[in-house]
Amino acid sequence: MHLAYPAVLAALLFCTGLYGVLARRNAILVLMSVELMLNAVNLNLVAFDVWLRDALHAGQALTLFTIAIAAAEIGIGLAIVLMVYRNRGTSDVDRLRDTAEGHEPAANNQSEVTA
Repeated sequence: MHLAYPAVLAALLFCTGLYGVLARRNAILVLMSVELMLNAVNLNLVAFDVWLRDALHAGQALTLFTIAIAAAEIGIGLAIVLMVYRNRGTSDVDRLRDTAEGHEPAANNQSEVTA
């Protein structure tokens, strides 16, 4: 098998994940897109390991390490998203970003001024 086939597939997976991270508003979909990007990296690691015929199979070992890190990342990420959803009632990334920067809705600011 040529190296180009898995490399092109990995590039497509990575670009799909990158689009999902940049365009999605839901935090869970952003986490799924990050997982797509990590899977593209894993595919490249295994493909280049086979192509280079590494005796130690370092690419495959690094892939297993990456899978373990990704599993921990998705577990912690989902726990954070669930806690934010319980506290705020939304998992919309834009609303969470506005809240973190200290931007309050205009209606709340006017009521504080008049009180």
